[in-house]
Amino acid sequence: MTPNLTYVLVVGVLFAAGVTLLLERSLTRILMGVVLLGNGANLLLLTGGRAGGPPIVGTTPEEEMSDPLPQAMVLTAIVITLGMTAFLLALSYRSWHLNGHDEVQDDVEDRRIMDLAERDEGPGTADEQTAGEPGEDDDPVPTPSGADAGRAG
Repeated sequence: MTPNLTYVLVVGVLFAAGVTLLLERSLTRILMGVVLLGNGANLLLLTGGRAGGPPIVGTTPEEEMSDPLPQAMVLTAIVITLGMTAFLLALSYRSWHLNGHDEVQDDVEDRRIMDLAERDEGPGTADEQTAGEPGEDDDPVPTPSGADAGRAG
């Protein structure tokens, strides 16, 4: 079966809009992104199935039956998307009550690590720096002293 081009375009638009909204800083937009991604996944699963009659044995010949597996997967995906949406809605509601806004804040440790990485990069790039052969370290690893050597083993 070849899928309808309209369905393929709608699935692509839903996935693109969902990913775009997931990358935003607002919890409301993240929630809408999850909903759009879930709907895109449902439509993708639904278009993957063969069109035909209802899959009820005895009422429709086997050659004309549609595949019931994509339909069951869509129902499962709807339930999972509903649960994720309810959970994210509860999180954003709680965040709104605690902070008064729904913006996702930067993590302090992540910001500190990123600042350290930017500072350590310096003006040169990795291509400009020459690396020596393995074992040609400027500072060799110190060997343990006599008192520490007995405890090391």
